[in-house]
Parts: sequence; C-alpha cells; structure tokens
Amino acid sequence: NEKNRKLRVCVATCNRADYSKLAPIMSGIKSHPEDFELEVVVLGSHLIDDYGNTFRMIEQDDFDIGSKLHTIVRGEDEAAMVESVGLALVKLPDVIQRLKPDILVVHGDRFDALALATAAALMNIRILHLEGGEVSGTIDDSIRHAISKLAHYHACCTRMAEQHLIAMCEDHSRILLAGCPSYDKLLLPHHREDYMDIIKSWLGDKVQEGDYIVALQHPVTTDIQHSIKIYGLMLDALISFNKKTLILFPNIDAGSKEMVRVMRRKGIEQHPNFRAVKHIPFEQFIQLVSHAGCMIGNSSCGVREAGAFGTPVINLGTRQTGRETGENVLHVRDADTHNKIYHALELQFGKRYPCSKIYGDGNAVPRILKFLRSIDLDEPLQKTFCFPPVKDPISQDIDHILETQSALAVDLGGTNLRVAIVCMRGTIVKKYSQPNPKTFEARMELILKMCNDAMRDAVGLNCRILGVGIGGGIIHHNELVHGSTFCAAELGHIMVSLEGPECMCGSRGCIEAYASGMALQREAKKLHDEDLLKVEGMDMKLSEPITAAHLINAAKMGNSKADAVLTKAATALGVGIINILHIVNPSQVILSGVLASCYQAPVQHVISQRALFSVQNIKVVTSDLEEPALLGAASMVLDYATRRIY
Repeated sequence: NEKNRKLRVCVATCNRADYSKLAPIMSGIKSHPEDFELEVVVLGSHLIDDYGNTFRMIEQDDFDIGSKLHTIVRGEDEAAMVESVGLALVKLPDVIQRLKPDILVVHGDRFDALALATAAALMNIRILHLEGGEVSGTIDDSIRHAISKLAHYHACCTRMAEQHLIAMCEDHSRILLAGCPSYDKLLLPHHREDYMDIIKSWLGDKVQEGDYIVALQHPVTTDIQHSIKIYGLMLDALISFNKKTLILFPNIDAGSKEMVRVMRRKGIEQHPNFRAVKHIPFEQFIQLVSHAGCMIGNSSCGVREAGAFGTPVINLGTRQTGRETGENVLHVRDADTHNKIYHALELQFGKRYPCSKIYGDGNAVPRILKFLRSIDLDEPLQKTFCFPPVKDPISQDIDHILETQSALAVDLGGTNLRVAIVCMRGTIVKKYSQPNPKTFEARMELILKMCNDAMRDAVGLNCRILGVGIGGGIIHHNELVHGSTFCAAELGHIMVSLEGPECMCGSRGCIEAYASGMALQREAKKLHDEDLLKVEGMDMKLSEPITAAHLINAAKMGNSKADAVLTKAATALGVGIINILHIVNPSQVILSGVLASCYQAPVQHVISQRALFSVQNIKVVTSDLEEPALLGAASMVLDYATRRIY
C-alpha cells in the first residue's frame, strides 16, 4: 500500500441501536476527508417498515448510503434469524467486492453483525469491532465473542471489557479502550432548552419533566416464552402504576411479533396513558430518557446510556445479566409476578442518581480516529492470538526421561550471595556461596558467574534447569504477591525511624539497617573496637573477623551492650512486621535464616505489646526447612514452569 494514502473505511449498520453508536464515528470520519474515505452499508431492520424504516434517519443525517441490503427473512422463530444470516452472507460478497474497503467497522452482538464479520473475514478485509468483551447474559454473548474472534482490531468501552478480550487471547496492542461513542453525544450538555418540546411532542402537552416512564423490552432468544411472559407482566404493572408511558416496539429478534401481539391484546396502543412508537431519533430519545421518572425493560440503553443521566432504571429478566451498571439500575431478574414489578416501580420512580461514566468520558471518537490512523496496512492480515503459556509436551527421549527437573535458586544475602540447584522434590542438589561484593556491578557479575557455574555443573548432574528464582515475599491464597514491578514486600526497607542508621539502599532507618546480619556485624565491630564485646568465658580469636555470631554469643553470655543491640534490632523488625500485619492481616509470620531463632521470641513480644488487638495473637514461627530462602525461590520456578497458567 502507498504510504499516507486515505484509509477506506466501510461502516455497516443493521438497526437503530447500533446506528446510535456508529453515527458519531461516521461523522468523525466524514469530517476528516484528508485521512479517510467513508462508505456506508445499511442492512437488517433499517429497511423494514414495521421497524420504522430507520434508514431514512441516516439519510437525514446527510450520510450517503452506498448499499442497501434487504437481509431480513420474515418469521417469528429462531429459524428466521438463521435464514437472515444466510441471506446476508449471500448478498454481502458482491458489496464487499465492489467497495474494496481497507477496514470494516462492525458494532456489537446482533446476528446481522455476525454475518458482516464472517463475510469480511473470509474476504480478507480487516475488521474493527466495537463493544467487544462485554457480557450481557443471552445468545448475544456468544455472537459478540464470535465477532471478536473474527475481528482484527477492537474498540471497547470499559476496563473490564478490555480485560475480557485479553483473557480471550486477543492481542493487547490491537485493543483500544475508547469508551462508548454514543457517550460523545450523551455527555454534551443534555439539558437542551427545547427538551420540554421534545417530551410534549411524544407524550402530550400535559406531561411534566420526571413524571413519565420510558419502556423498552426485547425478546430473550434463548428463552422466548418466558421473556414474552415477563413482557405481559411489565405491561400489567405499568397499567396499574397509572403514569404516562412511552413504549417502544421490541427489536426484530425471534419472539418480537408475539410481544407485539401481547401489547395489542392489552390495548396499549389505544390506552390513554401509553404512546407506542416504532422509532425515535437518538438525539430526541436521550432527552426523553434523561428527563424520565424511570426507564423499565431490558434494553442495553437502560444499563448503559441511562446511567449518564442518573435516570432510575428497572432491568427485567436475564437479558442484561453481567453488564456493568451504575447504582441507578435495580435488577428484577426473576420478574415472575405483577406485584414484584409494580413494587420496583414504586421504589425507582422519581428518584435521581449520581451520573455514571462507566461506559465513557465523551472522547471515544477522537480515540477511535487516532486508532484507525495508526493501522498499518502493510502488516500481515493474519490474526495472531496471545495464548497463555502451557507446559511443553513431554518427549519420549530417554535422556529427557532420566533428567531431573530442577531450578536455580538465588539468595541475595547481605553477607553472602548463594546459588543452589534444587530438584523437583525440594532437595538441594548442589549449593554455591560467595561473600557479597561491595558494589552493584560486582554483585551482578558474581551472580552471573555463579549461575553459569551452576548451569555447567547441572549438565554433569543430569539436572534440567527450568528457570531461575529469587526468594522472599508475602504469600496470599497460596500465591506469591509480586506487586506492579515485582518488588512487593520489601520488608527490609520498611522505615521504622526517621533518623536511624544509614541503610545500603541510601535511606535511613530501614529494618535492614537495624536487624540484618551486616547491621549486627557493624554493631559488633563497634563494640569490639571499644573493647566492650568480649565477656568472660567467651572464646574469640583475635585473628578472626568479627561477625554477627560474636554479638549473639556475647548477648547469650550476659553482655548487656550486645543484648541491647539485639533488642533494638528485634524491636525494629517487630515494628516493621506489625506494619505488614496491619496492611495485609496474614495468618502467620515465618522467620527464616540464621538469625530467625534469635528474633522469634522478641518479635512475638513486640507484636503482643504494640500491634492492634486484632493481630496480637498472630503466631511467629521459624522455618524448619533447610535453606528456606533458596527452596522458596526454587519453588516459584518449579511451580510455574510445570503447570498450565490461565
């Protein structure tokens, strides 16, 4: 493709509902002729008189319709929807062949949209799908997700929908969190000066703001008879509630004809409290919803757009189960009685709720246009899916069978760096230890050398290294808490004093500066230099380096100075652990390492004296494992490398 040429975008609309989402995008594309060529294809219920011939509003909005496809097979059952999909698939190839779009924009979860996506995918046309990843609780879910799998790009409305698409293995780089395009109009000043004129034109001169109901109920194609029953109960409740009601005809799904018959049997079209209409222009419809005393039914407009105004909504049945909603929505999932629906009307009618922006902030169209401009038509058309890693298939090679699956564990101690080869059974096959260098560069060089040495030795030991782990952290629900940058639970660098000793991290007053092996070694050297470390009966050669062990031995033999240092260190560690207890409230504290036995009792005492009552009884124990830090690090690798990750 030539660089910088216009992107030929085909927008296909099937019904009045999807047009309200697509129209803002179409206007945005049309307003940038230097970047885009717009083609409009109209099909589905737009072209049916029973549903208002809504293609006319597209023409009134000054869009040139390039193709009109009559794709609806008249009927009242599920077979008619299937036949309509088939008819659309027969007619669409000629249109796509003639228009040759670079990208087709498809909205939502309708059976017409599935036909569009299927035809475009098979004809190697890139697809941008709007509102994928959402959950609504009917056959629409299956259709929506099927379209997402056919689509090459996604513009979704909510963070949850984005996460659902990622969980469906869609490429994150091709997902745009845009918000709902209809919100670009909704969040414009919706208190129009002529809103009362709009209300009166649809409901009569005597109706006041907030004193009427908007009703819109569609069939649930997976349970048609039950949804027809709910429709009848809703009408009965509305008749009893005795408020002016604007009721829209249901959509074209199987069961809609029977719902219309129910409406006519109850005399709704002649009832003085009701105004039954096939279609209302979107700009006027949102004014009516915005100023209504309540909206009732199972339309997505109730759980999505109505939230932008704080309009109270009653959602009946299961059609929108799973949708994200604001607090303005009252669900009546088992709408099995007239009284239950009537009571919901009593609870909701006339209330006002905070405006919700779950589905958008009013800037979806600029984001989508920018996203369209970023599409590289030279990229391969073939979709790639981001499947989660799975366990490699086990080969039947004898060498592989005889291998011991193992991990390299690394313990970055303050005094020593340690590396170990740990096998699947938790046995340390071989361990390496070196003094910790003073500089960062030297440490990294030594760690790499030790790991290379271990990898070389692993070959001779017939150990297959699956990965490398680093120990330490918080375990929650049997999983290590990583944090956003894999640095969660840096216990050693919790500050317990503003003016404490300098820490290796560059700060002051960290637990590590009080309680680590190097900190105790530093204090031991100070006491030794002042000739205050040695006590009677303590065997200490003058030539050996002073370590934390000397301080501990001196404290055990009654050296008050050494004991004071250990008490201060244990207090610092205890205070830091209390901070963790107050934040995550674990069930147990496990101390490991050579200093664990020295700290167990004093830390338990500090917790009992200083912690909140709710965590004072948390038990502090020491690990009885050999090298728990190394084993913990290895377990991360062995666990993750030998199981399926979902």
